[in-house]
Amino acid sequence: MSYDTCFDGVGLAECLNANLIKSLQREEDLTVDMNTLFVLIGACLLFFMQIGFAFVEVGSVQMKNQKNILSNNVLDVSLGVIAWYLIGYGIAYGYDDYIVDGKENGFIGTNGYFLAGDSFRDDDVSDSQMGFKWANWVYQWGFAASCTAIISGAVMERISTSCYILYAMCMTGFIYPIMVHMTWSEGGWMSVFREENLLSECGVVDFAGSGVIHMTGGIAALIGAIMVGPRIGRFGPNGEILKLPQLSSVYQTVGTLALWFGSYGFNAMSCLYLIGNGYATARVMINSTLSGAIAGACSTLFALVNDGYINSAATNNGILSGFVAVASVSGIVQPEGAIVIGCIAGIIYQLSSRLLLKLRIDDSINASPVHLFSGAWGMIATGLFAEETNYGKAYYPGRQDSCCGVFYGCGGSQLAAQIVFILVNLAWTSFTCIAVLVIAKFTIGLRVSDEIEEIGIDSSKHGGIVDYFIEPKGYDGSIAVGSADLQEKEANMNIKEKV
Repeated sequence: MSYDTCFDGVGLAECLNANLIKSLQREEDLTVDMNTLFVLIGACLLFFMQIGFAFVEVGSVQMKNQKNILSNNVLDVSLGVIAWYLIGYGIAYGYDDYIVDGKENGFIGTNGYFLAGDSFRDDDVSDSQMGFKWANWVYQWGFAASCTAIISGAVMERISTSCYILYAMCMTGFIYPIMVHMTWSEGGWMSVFREENLLSECGVVDFAGSGVIHMTGGIAALIGAIMVGPRIGRFGPNGEILKLPQLSSVYQTVGTLALWFGSYGFNAMSCLYLIGNGYATARVMINSTLSGAIAGACSTLFALVNDGYINSAATNNGILSGFVAVASVSGIVQPEGAIVIGCIAGIIYQLSSRLLLKLRIDDSINASPVHLFSGAWGMIATGLFAEETNYGKAYYPGRQDSCCGVFYGCGGSQLAAQIVFILVNLAWTSFTCIAVLVIAKFTIGLRVSDEIEEIGIDSSKHGGIVDYFIEPKGYDGSIAVGSADLQEKEANMNIKEKV
């Protein structure tokens, strides 16, 4: 943008005014560009969380299934972005009847597919404004990828690859986007961003996805674990709980720390705007840190009291539960509230994890206790701990006196909206996930055969485990019996089965 050279005389005022307008436009574009950069950094942090998911899950599998879980993680991200491009984003954030003409749709978007249309290719919109829209597309895909990644750990070591890919694609392309549209889009029927016809006069508050992302992924993980069934050897013939070997607690812990780091992009950068919004962004980051840290401590203490030893998995998953629970309210809660929310989340994780084992449900990495149960608690906590002033700054000042949390004297309107959301999410996600898995069961199959599971999916579907297996030697230099047996099984195995 160039400025005109102004001279004394006739036209000086018009020239100066024109330059002033250009200067203001340039300042506005710079502000938008800085916010765009902020969102793009957030998208990178969200994608970095995929490293965390991969480390946590590969550290939790048996040696014979490492390649399989890593392949599933990479495939669901790679294919998921295609689903998000084709239909996911349009369903989630496209205009609906409410936005267009005030009708009560609020369920599914009707434009924004294929990164096309006025939403992404409007010549009347400045490059800076359009750049922000494209950046937000990438950021929202990062959320979708995170939601889907929750599933893989719950069903690993026995689900067939084809079934998992189908499940993941349906989640990224349809199941999750519907929940997004109902809750986060401008016209969603549960959305806080509506100006009228609000659910419970407030709309659902989910600042960074305790419900929309974590609960949805957690429900899908639990349904998957139930329908696919437990791993061979996880429960004894009389229902006793048995432990299966895991590859590395080192990988699990590294993965947890990577997810902690990425969660700053998940929670804090959900503010979407940095310029003029620094205080809110910092508050979200501090609240998230406090909640995650105290949740890890409370979970560890609970496990120590009940089991008699310090369990690194209790610490790791407790930390993640704290980040999950505070996500929905991180922008509008005070630090003391975040601490309470986090500690309760750590205990909820412990209780729900033990409940699933009593019910003989094999959620391999406790994905549903971390994401579903802690996410549901976070949605309820929003209706309790949403502070009045912070609510007004984050959403609408005109509603802060009636839509803050119960503990701040605003009654139960916000809490009621949060509870409705939980029930709707349970119904929608459970129904659609069951439908997908029932179709898979009678077409491509849900899980690998018992023989493949026992020998390991790496051996049957991924070229073997030779890259990772070190043959144990006897004192005379011969191959140990266990290794020879494993090699013989691999050599004789019939792999002509559905993947």
